[in-house]
Amino acid sequence: MKFPLKFACVFPGQGSQSLGMMKGYADFPVVRETFAEASDILGQDFWALVNEGPADKLNLTINTQPLMLMAGIAVFRAWESLGDAKPVFMAGHSLGEYTALVASEALLLADALPLVCFRAEAMQQAVPEGIGGMAAILGLDDEVVRAVCNEVTDSSSGELLEPANFNSPGQIVVAGHKNAVLRGMELAKSRGAKRVLMLPVSVPSHCSLMSRAADKMRQQLEDVTLKSPKIPLLHNADVQQHDNPVAIKEILVQQLCRPVRWTETIRAFAAAGISHVMECGPGKVLSGLNKHVDRNLQSLALPDGAALQDAASILMQGGESPTPVARVYPG
Repeated sequence: MKFPLKFACVFPGQGSQSLGMMKGYADFPVVRETFAEASDILGQDFWALVNEGPADKLNLTINTQPLMLMAGIAVFRAWESLGDAKPVFMAGHSLGEYTALVASEALLLADALPLVCFRAEAMQQAVPEGIGGMAAILGLDDEVVRAVCNEVTDSSSGELLEPANFNSPGQIVVAGHKNAVLRGMELAKSRGAKRVLMLPVSVPSHCSLMSRAADKMRQQLEDVTLKSPKIPLLHNADVQQHDNPVAIKEILVQQLCRPVRWTETIRAFAAAGISHVMECGPGKVLSGLNKHVDRNLQSLALPDGAALQDAASILMQGGESPTPVARVYPG
């Protein structure tokens, strides 16, 4: 198949998982084969986990992160099985950045899976459960949320609150000490936020509280082989393309402590002449966010094999995709 349109692939992170999320790909043997490969690497039956649960085990960070990696790669391989069409750019939301690196052939799946397991453990160990938290703030400008975080952060007590995800205009996730998150939620409401929502996560991702995890990741990455991506990708922490493996490793370290700049990433795609953004993985979370960033970009979610076939037809014919529904996404 030949695709005349310029498209990008994006990969979801933690928060897009659900029980049975791969059942819609039964007609693509490469999906089951990818799960078998990944399960052999990690010594755990992830196909059974994703189809049978239990849900609480599926949602454990230590399981969710490798699961979303293998799911994203399985869907990308299913896409590749349809033809030779390659995206001109890639990106991944938080954990999804590792999926993008595998898809761009900068990182082997056999190396990526243990690495994201290590990442999950390091993040969980960095802050004891119950100490940190994350909340979504809807309906405020970026600068207002930054001001809320600055006002809540207390140098005397050491408690901090920082922006963690700039998901789309009007949807920002903040992270920090739980008490600071709660104070920030109240202050955001007083500043005109349409809605504030504490997120059900145990790890305050993408803030300074992850510094210990970042230090561990820096050491772990020293022994990991990385190559220059064959497909350029934009990184969360700086919205830049990096070809040097040393620079890629450093930006992966920084990613843990710095916000996910998703709004800027999607705008950069649009500025580069991308017409369609395809979400390679289960669910439609990123597609919903992307539509709120730039309505001129066509968002293609691939929650099942039928949607994948539809995406191929849309890209061949230059058609439009349906409008997805946005939801809060911690990544």
